[in-house]
Amino acid sequence: MTIFKLVIRRSLMSVVTLILVSLIIFWMLEVLPGDVASRILGRDATAEMLAQLRTELGLDRAAPVRYLAWLGGLVTGDLGQSLVSSRPVSEILSPRIFNTVLLSAYAFLIYLPLTIIPALLQALNRDRAVDHAFSVVTLVLLSLPDFLLATILLLSFVVMVPLLPAISLVDASSSAWEYFRAMTLPALTLAIVMAVYAVRMLRDNLIEVLDSDYIRMAELKGLSRRRVLLRHALPNALVPTLNVTALNLAYLVGGVVVVEKVFSYPGFGSLLVDSLQLRDLPVIEATVMIAAFVYVAANLIADVAAILLNPRLRTG
Repeated sequence: MTIFKLVIRRSLMSVVTLILVSLIIFWMLEVLPGDVASRILGRDATAEMLAQLRTELGLDRAAPVRYLAWLGGLVTGDLGQSLVSSRPVSEILSPRIFNTVLLSAYAFLIYLPLTIIPALLQALNRDRAVDHAFSVVTLVLLSLPDFLLATILLLSFVVMVPLLPAISLVDASSSAWEYFRAMTLPALTLAIVMAVYAVRMLRDNLIEVLDSDYIRMAELKGLSRRRVLLRHALPNALVPTLNVTALNLAYLVGGVVVVEKVFSYPGFGSLLVDSLQLRDLPVIEATVMIAAFVYVAANLIADVAAILLNPRLRTG
């Protein structure tokens, strides 16, 4: 019952949050100088030509009318048409979302062992050489910007050891192996960026849990060290880390712009940058709203997972 109430309450809050995001993004785009008509026709366009094109694109309507029409389209699943290519926004987004979801899943699979294994090793070897070595590596990686880390990986696995392609271009005709090779470097970059934020927190949580009374009681009852660690300590230590993981999941969808640009990967983030340059408002609005939805949904899932993993929260 607690989980049901949480889901209902957070779902309502999520809807309100998404409405606020839609208002903010719509009005922010409204106050930006210039419009897509000027971008399409160029500097030599006359006032009459601009007015005619704005009428054809529906840009001459009042802003509140356009906002309500756009919001109604979102609710019904109609994302509108691109102002630049006149193609349905859903048709433009579909292959890009597929590419980013595929990349995100690959990166998340790498992220899990990159987070859990170092944290376990550090917690079991607290204040020893292994712990200090991982701490130094984590701090160094934490200080590196995304593009610099991506460049280092490019130099390592493309120039020095030529194992992977430098440009991660894929399309519908690409095979599964081509997708795998093209996504490896971007996914590894994303996984490292996410893991360095979570390793330190998970390490500290594991140390705190391993020092607790119920862990000592489990050990006194004769349970193996492996079972105590994996069945009792790790699930409880993961609870505070879930919020970081939720933020990382949101980052995978909305914050991969730099990584996708470095590797020329045709994903969701690079589409947003291209749409901003072209002032293609329907595409910009749709991409931002999808990113916001993923962010809200990831946080909701993290809250529910925390309750499932921690019995004290279920009875609280």
